[in-house]
Formats: sequence, C-alpha cells, structure tokens
Amino acid sequence: MNRRDHIADQLLQLAPVHWSQTPVRWLMGWWQVALFGAEMLVLALAGSTYRRKQRSVIYRQLYAATAPLLPGFVVMSALLSLVIIRIVLVTAQSYGLSQYALDVLVRTLVIELLPLLVALFVALRFAMPSGAEVASMRERGDLIELWRAGGDPARDELLPRVLAGVFAVVLLVLLSAAMALLMTYVMIYGFTSWGFAAYTRAVGQVFNPAATLILCMKTFLFSLIVAILPIAPNPQYGGATLRQRDEIGQLGRLFTLILLIEVLSLIGNYY
Repeated sequence: MNRRDHIADQLLQLAPVHWSQTPVRWLMGWWQVALFGAEMLVLALAGSTYRRKQRSVIYRQLYAATAPLLPGFVVMSALLSLVIIRIVLVTAQSYGLSQYALDVLVRTLVIELLPLLVALFVALRFAMPSGAEVASMRERGDLIELWRAGGDPARDELLPRVLAGVFAVVLLVLLSAAMALLMTYVMIYGFTSWGFAAYTRAVGQVFNPAATLILCMKTFLFSLIVAILPIAPNPQYGGATLRQRDEIGQLGRLFTLILLIEVLSLIGNYY
C-alpha cells in the first residue's frame, strides 16, 4: 500500500467519528446562541440595565444604528415603493382589476416586502459591522478585561448593540410602511382628501387583527435575529468563539432565519 492509499484509509476510518460529532456540535452551537439571546432579553427587561450611566451608552448605540442609515434608506425605500406601486396600478388597470390594486399593494409591499427589506438593510449596514467589532474585541480579550475590571460585558457592551438593532428595525419598518401608504394614496387619489375615507376603510380591512398581529410578531422576530445573531457565539464552531472572518457564513445563517420567519408569516396570512 502506497502513502496515498494509507492516508485515504485513515480518512475513511475517521469519517464516521467526525460525522457523528458534527450534529452534536451544531446543536450545541445553536443552544449557545439561544442562551445568549435569552440572556439579552432578560437584561433588556431588567430595570437596573437603564441606570443613568448606562443610558448614555444605549443612546449612542441607538444613534449609531439609525441616524447614518436614515438618508440612504429613505431614498431606497421611496424609489422601490414608487416602482412597485406604479407597476401594480398599471397592471391592475390594464386587466380591469383596479378595485384590487390597493389590497395587493398593502399586502405585498407593506406587510411582506418592506419588513424583509428593512431587516436585510439593518443587518448589512449596522448589525454585521457591529458583530465584526465584537468579534475583534473577543479576539483581543477586551471583554475579559472589562469583566476583570468589575464591569459586565453583556450589559455594558453587548446589550446596547442588541437594543440598537431592535430599535433600528422597528423604526425603519414603521417609517417605510407610513411612506408606502402615503405614496399609495397619492398615486391613486392625487393630492386631494376626497378619497381618504374609502382609502382608510380599504386599508383597515387588510389590517385585520390577525394580519396586524402577524406583522408585529414578524417585525419583532426580524429585529431579534438581526440584533442578536451577528454578535452571538458562532454556532458553526460549537458556540465557543465568534471568528472575525466568518461574515459571509453569519450573513447566510441570518438570511436563512429571516427567510424562515417570512415563510411562516406567509403561511399564517394566506393558509
């Protein structure tokens, strides 16, 4: 047996052991992520978290997560909404289905597309860079030094980033939805008030209690995933560490979870 065959034989012998350990390591990694998320939720609900010294840190993170993102997001959201509204209105008129255009716009644009767009936008512009910064702090040992100095890394450093991510997603979803509804009204009725009663009645029929509850739950879950996953321990490595060079893998896991929640919301709304 030559050297190459000997190496191949050794790899075949080790493969079953590796495969048997991989699901356990994967499950343990996601368990660590779940524990980290639970810790962040408990700290967010604790009154001692919002003491005067801590509030300034939280305010800085809230500003960093929203103010730099607002101009670009407003422009992008307005252009996207304008294009989709125009396409739906023209298509509905060409088929003689103008009475259904508003219902389709509210369901597709406001309830489905814009929350998904906001989650991905905040993830790329704030959450992923913040996660890379936290990973660098872990590698340098800054969080351990903070703990040795008497601080609480989870409360003093990580929680403000989580709160900022949640706040950014919720704020931008509300802002984009309001813009889309306003633009839809203007595109249908123009700059007049005569169609306001019919418009609000039609929108209210779409936002029934079930649809509103699903939208709120979806937005909240989107915000939690965007805020927590990029700075949580990496499930790919058993939850032990978060590697700074794994941004693509983290983005893929984040997108997968967001897509899963979107599918579940579609099932809840239309099945």
